[in-house]
Amino acid sequence: MDLVFDTTLSAGYENKAQVARVLTESWAGKNIFCPNCGNSLAGYENNRPIADFYCLSCSEEYELKSKSGKSLGKTVADGSYKTMIQKIKNKTNPSFFFLNYKKQSYQVVNFLAVPSFMFMPNMIVPRNKGIPNRQNYIMCNIDISSIPNSGKIFFVKNGQVEPKNKILDEWNKTLFLRDSKTEQKSWLIDIMMCIDKLDKKEFSLQEFYTFVPYLKTKHPNNNFIKDKIRQQLQVLRDKRFLKFTARGKYEVI
Repeated sequence: MDLVFDTTLSAGYENKAQVARVLTESWAGKNIFCPNCGNSLAGYENNRPIADFYCLSCSEEYELKSKSGKSLGKTVADGSYKTMIQKIKNKTNPSFFFLNYKKQSYQVVNFLAVPSFMFMPNMIVPRNKGIPNRQNYIMCNIDISSIPNSGKIFFVKNGQVEPKNKILDEWNKTLFLRDSKTEQKSWLIDIMMCIDKLDKKEFSLQEFYTFVPYLKTKHPNNNFIKDKIRQQLQVLRDKRFLKFTARGKYEVI
């Protein structure tokens, strides 16, 4: 995989945003495959409101967001806040590709995919600045820092290309969330975030109980947080995301 953009494609473009769009979309179209099934992608026509790419085999859709810099940061700018929230609630939002690159060398630093089913409304943050003469049109940011690590499938990480079989395996690992109901998916994603915060391959139930206050703020109407924790850890075990190693002991698979 060539991590450097073909800058000859931007000849004739003066607008910086257009240059970035042409270079990043061209690079992705040439180098990236569908993480859902491993087959080739095709590009939609420019300015399509739904997505930028679709899979020729499984029809999964992807929207590409890119930014220059050393990292993606915590948020990535997106379009209409109202539209994005509605898509997530209706389960019609696309999966996303996020790309960041070195501005001077036009070289890819990170490229990752986030499945459509990993998004929740609270990950979409309204931006104060709207569009001139359209005061009710509120833009948004995608808070990628609130997406669990297991939902970030890297093709390129810190300039290093990941193996294709690893990419496909990591996508399939959370595929069970696609059919989860909204409330349970919210809980599962929050539990996954807590697992990330532990930053350990193995952990105990007692260690996990330290997140009770945090989970209470996320689910204020639930008065049985510990019971819910045990229940969701059981679900993750059944889905082969975790395994039990002993009584009250868990390991991330």
